[in-house]
Amino acid sequence: MNTIHDMGGMHGFGRIEVEPDEPAFHAEWERRVFALVTAVPFAVPFGDDSLRPAIESTPPAEYLASSYYELWLRGVTKLLLEAGAVTPGELATGKAASRPGAATFGRAATRDEIAKAIMTGFSPRRAEGKPPRFKAGDRVRTRNLHPTTHTRLPRYARDKVGTVTQDRGIFSFNDTNGSGQGEQPQHVYAVGFALTELWGPGHPPGDMLYLDLWDDHLDPA
Repeated sequence: MNTIHDMGGMHGFGRIEVEPDEPAFHAEWERRVFALVTAVPFAVPFGDDSLRPAIESTPPAEYLASSYYELWLRGVTKLLLEAGAVTPGELATGKAASRPGAATFGRAATRDEIAKAIMTGFSPRRAEGKPPRFKAGDRVRTRNLHPTTHTRLPRYARDKVGTVTQDRGIFSFNDTNGSGQGEQPQHVYAVGFALTELWGPGHPPGDMLYLDLWDDHLDPA
């Protein structure tokens, strides 16, 4: 997706300020949003592959003006509205309304289940999938993709040549799973790119950047 969220390599956004001893959450509402986004998928089926496109659909001006957990809240709100789990009126009043014929969703998660989900996550690793197309040492070129849906291939790394350094195993494919086309499990590779390949000769020739990319992002170089 070629929207404002894909900011890798872009200039003009100022320094990234490193906060000494930065807390996990800067306000109580951030902690609650984190728990909410972890708990909701127990009842309303969605995962990271759905949450990311929902966040990326935020209008550019709102995206840049929003904090990290504000974007999480925007994303989960969009998914809940689309699923019919809540209505705009319920969000405005903060009160559930009686809605005959409304969609029925799964059970509420328990405190222990939420705690376990936060600690362990929901792994996208899969036991089976497409056979690998590459191995460590292979030279690859990323595809020049410009989808209107979510993709894990960043804009700055498209149509670039790199080297596979590791086969990380089989994982669900975010690009298709986030747009309703299924998981399509396939191999993910660590691919090393020279900074001079990505951004030109103004960078030290020995410096490298590594990306985890799926089979469907790559072709032989």
